[in-house]
Amino acid sequence: MSYKKIVFIFIIGIILLGIIGCNSGCNKKFAFSKANCKIKSGEEITFFIASDPHHLSKKTYDHGSTFQWFLNSGDGKLLHYTDEILDAFTMEIEERKPDILIIPGDLTCNGEKESHLEMAEKLTNIQELGVQVFVMPGNHDIKNPWARYYFGDEMIKIDSITKEEFEEIYRPFGYNDAVSRDKNSLSYLAAPSKDVWLLMLDTSKYRRNHVRTAPEMGGEVPTKTFNWIKECADLAKENDAQIIAVMHHSLLDHNEVINENFTIENSQEVVDLLLSCDIQIVLTGHIHVQDIKYYEKNNKRIYDIATSCIMVYPNQYGVLRFIPDKGFDYFTRKVDVYAWVWEKNMDDKNLNNFRKYSKEFFRKTTYNKYYDSLLEISKFSDEEMKAISNTVAELNLKFFAGYRNRLIHEALDTEGFVILQNSAPFSIRNYVMSMFDDQKTDNNKVFIPLKVD
Repeated sequence: MSYKKIVFIFIIGIILLGIIGCNSGCNKKFAFSKANCKIKSGEEITFFIASDPHHLSKKTYDHGSTFQWFLNSGDGKLLHYTDEILDAFTMEIEERKPDILIIPGDLTCNGEKESHLEMAEKLTNIQELGVQVFVMPGNHDIKNPWARYYFGDEMIKIDSITKEEFEEIYRPFGYNDAVSRDKNSLSYLAAPSKDVWLLMLDTSKYRRNHVRTAPEMGGEVPTKTFNWIKECADLAKENDAQIIAVMHHSLLDHNEVINENFTIENSQEVVDLLLSCDIQIVLTGHIHVQDIKYYEKNNKRIYDIATSCIMVYPNQYGVLRFIPDKGFDYFTRKVDVYAWVWEKNMDDKNLNNFRKYSKEFFRKTTYNKYYDSLLEISKFSDEEMKAISNTVAELNLKFFAGYRNRLIHEALDTEGFVILQNSAPFSIRNYVMSMFDDQKTDNNKVFIPLKVD
């Protein structure tokens, strides 16, 4: 073979290797669409944040023994009233007229298709009121092996929706108008206004749920998504827009004891990434506790604002107001279910006394949960277990509502707290003691000033 032929073959080989390598390993060019901002620059913006609605279609259950067991063995979610609470919330949206509604995951109870379709219908009604709606999946929403029908004394396993079905059902609520889409997840970048953009991050790990007996509870931001996040931040800066990040799982630990499977597994990496992108605010859910945490590094601060579950006492949602040239003002507001019941002239004793009913339902569920846990430990008398369970139930009412002030310190003199204080460390004692160590006394409000360059 001649020297020229050898050189020619060598060059062709190099070119082919380059093509193969580029197709398999090179980063593709950042793809984005022109931002179609509906809110002009310089205008105030009001965001509502409804976390973890966990909607359960009434088509999936009756009020037989299996559903009652499922309802009462849960974590205090009013699953038998999700329709009513969401409709009351919609009426409140119509009256208060926010610009944007954000739902950071767990739109459904366990990913039932009927629940997803009904949820999308409710969001359509909200969007028709002139409110922009943006959603993100949670750990309950996709390929959930817990999806069931509850009829009589039977639990019937059903299919949950796929990732592709989620995207199709919720296409009008963020995906259609996305400025950019991540190729490795259901994350997307939205530009609802000229001044504030939303980085909607898919942190749920549902890919292997089809081979599991329970949904993957923990979460992460895929490392393959990091470059896309940086490119989204760069694009926002080019357009003089602030970015708010939204994810289902916690970015920071909201409790020193209860954090595994709640805080994303690669928390520090993502914190460093978001700080490098000058992102100050992350809106989260999942943990169902109203809590605000922040992290500082190199004179930069990032806030993780966890809004409590709208289906759990005190049934509240977050309000975030963007005030141009000043900053972001966050506070919570309780859904006025009674006003909706009065408007509809409904005859339901639970709904007509909703705040009291919701509080007692959550208290009773919490009491039973901790009493059963103490029963398994078998180290306390029945009277002691009742006293401890009463204390934890009362503490949870305040803790989940976001209060770490004198209200929570009322428990210090209770019989249950004294028993725990004098006990050797164990999970329930550790959890209770952790409630008294917090950055804020009231986690229902915070003002975050705009970062000055």
